[in-house]
Amino acid sequence: MIRNYFKIAWRNLVKNKAFSFINVFGLSVGLTCFMFIAAYVYNELSYDRYADNAEHIYRVGIHLDANGSTTDFPMVDVAVGEGIKDAFPEVTAFTRYQNGGRLFGRYNDKQFKEEKVAFLDANFLSTFSIPLTEGDQRTALNEPNSIVISRATAIRYFDKEPALGKTISFEHEGYKVTGVFDKIPDNSHFHFDMALSATVRNDSRRQTWSNVSHMTYLLLRPGTDAKQLEAKLPQLVAKYVVPEIQQDMGISLAEAQKSVNTFRFYLQPLTDIHLHSNTKFELEPNGDINYLYVFGALAVFILLLACVNFTNLSTASAGKRSKEVGIRKVMGSLKGQLVAQFLSESILMSLFATVIALAIVYALLPAFNELAGKNIQIGFFLQPTTLLVAFGVSLLTGIVAGIYPSFFLSAFKPIKVLKGALSAQPRRSLLRGSLVVFQFVVSTALIMATIIVYRQLNFMQNQKLGYDKEQVLIVNDSYALGNNETAFRQQLLKDSRVVNATISWSAPANGRMDGTQIFVKPLQQNDPHNEIQAGIYRVDYDYLPTLGMKLAAGRNFSPDFPSDSSGVLVNETAVKELGINGNPIGRTIVRSGRKEFTIVGVVKDFHFTTAKQKIAPLMMLMGRNGGSVITKIKTTDIKTLVADMKKSWESFSSGIPFSYTFLDERFAAQYAAEEKSGKLFTLFAIISVVIACLGLFGLVAYTIEQRTKEIGIRKVLGASVQQVLVLVSKEFLYLVVIAFVIAIPATWWIMSKWLQDFAYRTNISWWVFGAAGIMALLIAAVTISFQAVKAALMNPVKSLRSE
Repeated sequence: MIRNYFKIAWRNLVKNKAFSFINVFGLSVGLTCFMFIAAYVYNELSYDRYADNAEHIYRVGIHLDANGSTTDFPMVDVAVGEGIKDAFPEVTAFTRYQNGGRLFGRYNDKQFKEEKVAFLDANFLSTFSIPLTEGDQRTALNEPNSIVISRATAIRYFDKEPALGKTISFEHEGYKVTGVFDKIPDNSHFHFDMALSATVRNDSRRQTWSNVSHMTYLLLRPGTDAKQLEAKLPQLVAKYVVPEIQQDMGISLAEAQKSVNTFRFYLQPLTDIHLHSNTKFELEPNGDINYLYVFGALAVFILLLACVNFTNLSTASAGKRSKEVGIRKVMGSLKGQLVAQFLSESILMSLFATVIALAIVYALLPAFNELAGKNIQIGFFLQPTTLLVAFGVSLLTGIVAGIYPSFFLSAFKPIKVLKGALSAQPRRSLLRGSLVVFQFVVSTALIMATIIVYRQLNFMQNQKLGYDKEQVLIVNDSYALGNNETAFRQQLLKDSRVVNATISWSAPANGRMDGTQIFVKPLQQNDPHNEIQAGIYRVDYDYLPTLGMKLAAGRNFSPDFPSDSSGVLVNETAVKELGINGNPIGRTIVRSGRKEFTIVGVVKDFHFTTAKQKIAPLMMLMGRNGGSVITKIKTTDIKTLVADMKKSWESFSSGIPFSYTFLDERFAAQYAAEEKSGKLFTLFAIISVVIACLGLFGLVAYTIEQRTKEIGIRKVLGASVQQVLVLVSKEFLYLVVIAFVIAIPATWWIMSKWLQDFAYRTNISWWVFGAAGIMALLIAAVTISFQAVKAALMNPVKSLRSE
């Protein structure tokens, strides 16, 4: 019996090629989107789960209440991990990770710039279950000056020679290779190509508690309640942090004791870091759990749109199969058998669509990976579990899409349909109309959301930054020139195409800065004592003019003032949050270590991070801090200028490769995630509109099929083509208008929540909804016109022939 169902189902699919093509196409697109989004969501949820003890590893961070808000730091000071382990038996081990920045590695005559370098405790590899293909993960980093490298790095340095035992030099200090690993998993919140032993580096440091420097991870005993352990950590703040702050800042014990309430350690599960931690100090850009909710909902909605499309097209063609149903019932078929027959057609079509969807996934996976920034392999989709889930979803989709048409068709009365009385059924179906409304609510909402995403992106990219990012070329790694760094800058300034140049490790949009606690020295005993967290830029005399930054008060650093070595520039936010009343020039700032600086100027606020974050307090100190040469240029022939800069570089460097970037490119890179979101929203909006139009096409076809004779009679009685077009179109456009009205508040609420993640954001203007509504109406009108014009131009003689 089942075989017969599928045999007849196949015959009907082949017989109605156009109907089958449209249905299979809609379901294939829906299932393809579902598979891609499901793979993306699964990949995001799988981050950091590769470690054997992932469920028991927690990262220690700091909540710092200052400036009227809370700043989260994912790092803590060097002594914190060991201190927590010694204080609480629930902690079985701790391990630390410190970013090594950029280093130049040498082996014989080979030299490479290494940008993914980490300093690790000896037990880091075993704690995170990172296997070594050569060496022992438990002991590889035990000895000072030992190093573990990736397989790709080993090939770069040593070709096919064994790597173990060889020495790589960094700035005249050698590190012995004691281990080789394949690669850090893609779904990890950290990645490195080289891991250097931090044994001496950490042990030789002053064992402090109040600064931020190390990513510190704790391994808890199974069954430990992390929240209960976290509740005990304030006692360590009182024991270690308070006296340290009192000594470093030179403040009273009473003031320092306030830290118990403002300085709080917190524990974050390892598996929550990627999706639930979004501080500006993360090792790598993290994901966002809210995006997973949105994309997960989109996957379900797009699949439902495809099901609605199938349902509408099936009911649209019901008239063609009504006599078949009548004859089957006359011949003794039961309703259940008819339901099974029509469901088998739906399931067969869904399974066929799944096979096509897998083929589309195979073809488009590279493009999807590039768009989403992932490295999902085709093998993921071919795993037995994935295939089982895919065909399970396909089966469910077939049932959901076909359940209503099955009962609808099987409910026909044989006497009526054999008499040709099917057309007497009500023209308007509340269910079918509701399905079209649902489709266009989703489609219109996505159009609105896409416009808002791009408006926010445009707002961030074009707002006043407080500095000039255009025609700013940054020569990277100039610290490698050593004493020649200043000479290289002077050489560049001799070129008329270089307007100005400055040397600094810190530049807007690169995230590189130190941090410290500061307060302003009171003039009177009752002056407010506002202790705040501030970033630190180390700059020279030419930093502000090179980047076009403006002063709000005071002056810039100048060689005419030798005392500027103890001077400081602060931004407007720092002045405000320090609570300085009156003129800030000449006031004294105290930072950690009781170091005092005199304010010589106030820099107008500028965005040194993204628009997602409020402008934070910043202090600029005078002093050498090599790292990059930032140049302001004026030329249209960039290629020739870069070539000349490279020649100058090579005259000073000893084999260090020349590397450069543009400030506007760094700025744009900050919003790569939002760019991807915009592209994904656009893609999903287009797909949902296409599927919704297919559903609308089906409903129009159904209605015209039921009203063919009515239209013929109207034309005989003198109705014009335009009148027929209005007659057929108005009720469908009415449904689109209803969908538009429903979509407005839903989209406004969702996108308002999304915009709250940005400290500086655009407004949601009324025209966004108007533009989306007009687009939806135009798209719907074009879709309707295909069938409406055909019906209006039909010869009434043909439609009334049977009468």
